[in-house]
Amino acid sequence: MAQDGLSYRDAGVDIDAGNRLVDLIKPLVKATARPGADADIGGFGGVFDLKAAGFSDPLLIATTDGVGTKLKIAIDTGVHDTIGIDLVAMCVNDLVVQGAEPLLFLDYFATGRLAPEVGAHIVAGIARACKAAGCALIGGETAEMPGMYRDGDYDLAGFSLGAVERGDLLPRKDVVAGDVILGLASDGVHSNGYSLVRRIVERSGLAWTDPAPFQPGETLGAALLTPTRLYVKSVLSVIRTTGAVKALAHITGGGITENLPRVLPTGTIARIDLANLMVPPVFRWLASVGAVASEEMLRAFNCGVGMAVVVPVEREEEVADAFADAGESVIRLGVIEPGAGGAHVTYDGATDFGFAR
Repeated sequence: MAQDGLSYRDAGVDIDAGNRLVDLIKPLVKATARPGADADIGGFGGVFDLKAAGFSDPLLIATTDGVGTKLKIAIDTGVHDTIGIDLVAMCVNDLVVQGAEPLLFLDYFATGRLAPEVGAHIVAGIARACKAAGCALIGGETAEMPGMYRDGDYDLAGFSLGAVERGDLLPRKDVVAGDVILGLASDGVHSNGYSLVRRIVERSGLAWTDPAPFQPGETLGAALLTPTRLYVKSVLSVIRTTGAVKALAHITGGGITENLPRVLPTGTIARIDLANLMVPPVFRWLASVGAVASEEMLRAFNCGVGMAVVVPVEREEEVADAFADAGESVIRLGVIEPGAGGAHVTYDGATDFGFAR
């Protein structure tokens, strides 16, 4: 007996749903157009014209990243319109620490069963962040993979390309002992450490819909979905107006402990004064409920500092004022000192991770 013929839809892949998603996101993508890219989608690749963007002798910088298990909170709460901001921020903040201007962005969205409206919410966040960072969303890939992901689950990856004039590449080679380290405030947990965050929430017994103990007026899920801060416009502005930024470090997984040494020369120590940290309440709550040691907090989370900036001591006040004028909250995080061996971080004093219940 002949069996009925199978279609791709029978196998779990809905081409029509994919086409509907493309139709939904086309105006979002078009809104991210910038000099060098018209931000149309539908071709096999995206084109960018460096000359039209105003570069004369550029170096290209490429980054890629994801959002990690913060995605699980977006999936569990059904809130999908900010996770795309995290995706873009994790890539473009890595570009700007090398002095690069983000030019273009592409995303990869994989799911078990495509829900076009959910996909459109995700891409809306991506497009909003691209506009804020000044880069064009020139394309991406949507993969519907039944059997790989459960219905409702999805994963995201982002890819960004930036450019910097050859003589403006960061970190500069003149980082020396005596330079000052400034810290730019984060907007919370950003997009790192969420496997630990989720374990702590599980231990707390709270649901995502319960009030956030550390953020009045918000549910726990909404508070923990606060997106990663975009530092692109403020950082590029200060780099260009002051000419005093020697190095930058995006404080992501590994915290200050692991990320700051990546931009320091061998034979230096970053001496951080913990008393200057302005630790947001979310980290105090996480430390308290999870009984997480201070050393582990500083290595797992940003603990309130999303970007570290190295400047000459005589330009410290000027640069701090410029960042404040650009909308950033700034602290004096520490100083660079001579040391032996590879660059590393040393902490002085203590910071209070206690949380008043």
